Amino acid sequence: MFGEFLNIIFKSIKLDRTLYSDNKNFGEASIYFAGLIMILDGIAGAVAANTVIKTAIALSGLTAIITWFVWAVLIFVIGVKLFPDKQSNVPFKKVLTSVGFAHAPGLLRFFAISPELMVPIIFLTQFWIFAALIISTKQVLNLKSNFKSFGIVFLSFLIIAFLSISFVMSRMDMLPVNNI
Repeated sequence: MFGEFLNIIFKSIKLDRTLYSDNKNFGEASIYFAGLIMILDGIAGAVAANTVIKTAIALSGLTAIITWFVWAVLIFVIGVKLFPDKQSNVPFKKVLTSVGFAHAPGLLRFFAISPELMVPIIFLTQFWIFAALIISTKQVLNLKSNFKSFGIVFLSFLIIAFLSISFVMSRMDMLPVNNI
C-alpha cells in the first residue's frame, strides 16, 4: 500500500501522464492517497513559509483540503459541464483524485529550509503543480487538445485567484491600522 502511494507521488513529480490514464491508480484507496498528498502539500507549504513568517501548520493542512476541493469543482464544472469534449463524461471523484495527485510536486517544499530557498522552491513547485494539473486534466477528461486543458486549468486558477484576492481585500478593513 505504501509502495503504491510512493509510486503515485513519483509519477506525479515526473509528470508521467500514465498516472492519470491507468485506472488501477484510481482504485479504492486513491481518494485517501490524494487527500494525504494535499494535506502533506499544505504542511510542506507551511514549513517553507515558516522560514520567513510563522504559519499555523494545522491551518495550512485544512486550507489545502479546501483548495483541493475548489480546484476539483472548478475543473469539473468547466471541463465536464461547460466545455466538454465527447469523451469528457467522468465522475467527480476521478477529477478530485487527479487534482490531489497533481499536487505531489508541492511536497518538494519541505526542502525550503532557509529563507533564500523559500521563494525559488515555492515558485518552481507552483509551476510544476500547474503543469501536473494540465496533464491530469487532459488525461482524466480525455481531451484532445493541450490548449483546452491549459485553458480549463488557467480559468480555474483565475477564478481561485479572484476569490482569494476578494477575500483578502474584504478583510483589509479589519486590520489595525493607525490613521495619522
